[in-house]
Amino acid sequence: MAQTEASTLLSTAQMAQFAARGFLRFEAVVPEALNTAFLDLVGDADGDGSEDVRGHYGRLLRESAVPVVPAGTPLAEAYPAGSPLRDLIELPVIRGAIDSLVGPGAHFDHHFLHITFPERYYTSRQQVPKAQHWHQDSTIDTRRAFDIQLFYFPHAVTPAMGGTRFLPGSHLRLVSEAAIARYQNIRGQAHVVCPAGTVLIFHHGLWHGGGMNRSEDLRYLFKIRLCPRVRQERLWDTSDLPDSSAPQRAIFWTDPAADRNSIAAVLTRPEPWFEADTQRLEYIQRARFWRFLTGDERFDADYWLTRIENEPG
Repeated sequence: MAQTEASTLLSTAQMAQFAARGFLRFEAVVPEALNTAFLDLVGDADGDGSEDVRGHYGRLLRESAVPVVPAGTPLAEAYPAGSPLRDLIELPVIRGAIDSLVGPGAHFDHHFLHITFPERYYTSRQQVPKAQHWHQDSTIDTRRAFDIQLFYFPHAVTPAMGGTRFLPGSHLRLVSEAAIARYQNIRGQAHVVCPAGTVLIFHHGLWHGGGMNRSEDLRYLFKIRLCPRVRQERLWDTSDLPDSSAPQRAIFWTDPAADRNSIAAVLTRPEPWFEADTQRLEYIQRARFWRFLTGDERFDADYWLTRIENEPG
């Protein structure tokens, strides 16, 4: 599939990164005028300081112009033309990523305005401020198909604001939603610190949670979850997709930097939290995911699938 006038489709290199790490980051892609229009849509972001967390959320729900959209609505019908949210999903780079990951006919699942409050909202009412627990959204999801979640940050996020933390490469490690809530910090976790207008796109299985806001300002994150309605096979710009019939590379006793950008190299690049031996289970999952994305059942990365599928007659 090639680039269209209305979108900029992802490259094979970007898709391989998504397959391996479970997310893509588009820094400051939303124009400042659109960020301002979105915050105006939300309503009075700061409030007068007299509200508690529940009261602040309640007021925004009553007063903001963020639309109510039923689950299952075609994305093309979710937001009215000319609205900030419609303009957001129609940005060429965002539209291209959506089309590449879940297809041009994606359906809307839900959206939500996540607000991370400064400590004063809690301590003034003798409550203990805390970070959101680690979780994997929704229930156990064993599909090969996947949803995506757009994480839109309409204002700059500083380190003190407790930007969303997430665990790269965790999207194929299935858990029961909050079963990982007991974890505190995990080696290799990332924290979103970004300029205004940054969008991260997550595979729905990526482990994540909101950080503690130690600044004096509210932190806003708008999330949109989208579902595929087509087979998620070769939806991106595949003009740079290599031929998978090439021989497998040598995997030991070789220069690890020799082909660092190959699909096999990207899919077998470990994350800091991977263990020495069980990391191979993640490589197997990634190779299977790449087969799903390409429709190529011959594909393998470093023979991990071939060796366990090898059952001569």
